[in-house]
Amino acid sequence: MEQAGKSMGAAEDLSILKMRLAFFLVDIDLKMCTFQLKTHLKNLCLQYQLYLLLNSHFLGLLKNETGLTIFFLCAYLPKTAAGHCKWTEVLKDLEKIKTSEDIDVSLYTANTDEDKECQEPVMRCFFLEMKVILHECYIKNCSKTQDVFNILKNGNASFENNQMNSTTSKKCKECEEYEEKNFTEFIQNFVKVIQRECK
Repeated sequence: MEQAGKSMGAAEDLSILKMRLAFFLVDIDLKMCTFQLKTHLKNLCLQYQLYLLLNSHFLGLLKNETGLTIFFLCAYLPKTAAGHCKWTEVLKDLEKIKTSEDIDVSLYTANTDEDKECQEPVMRCFFLEMKVILHECYIKNCSKTQDVFNILKNGNASFENNQMNSTTSKKCKECEEYEEKNFTEFIQNFVKVIQRECK
């Protein structure tokens, strides 16, 4: 009887040790992911951490109600973690280039007060005009070329990840229908549109 009690206690200690080790490894992996990955990839990292955690210890809990509750709460967690604005990186780079004196172009500039259903075409117009800015930067060898390139790269990634709607309302304007404005006004409007999108 005493032997059974000792082996039962050892099994519980081993189980607790495995759980602590799993949490420790998840904590280390999560810290590494946080430093190494951009914002839009942190969600993927979090899902991987949850997989490791479930696989290492909690997989056995799925056989009871408590385990299923934990599983569903963890499955919902990445959705809330991804609730941040997908345009954050674009906004940061826009702040970097807004004072550039190297860029002197007139650009079709969408209005900041367009209807909600026209939000996607408006964003696409801004990114199309960013291609014009990038082209100008290549020609003039401006100091903000990398930031402009990053805006386009992050914008394209956001469009691809979001699978934005390809159907637009007939009342939405084409890019060329908007008034041409200077670079400073273009960037100001672009920032306002993104900030409105992130609210």
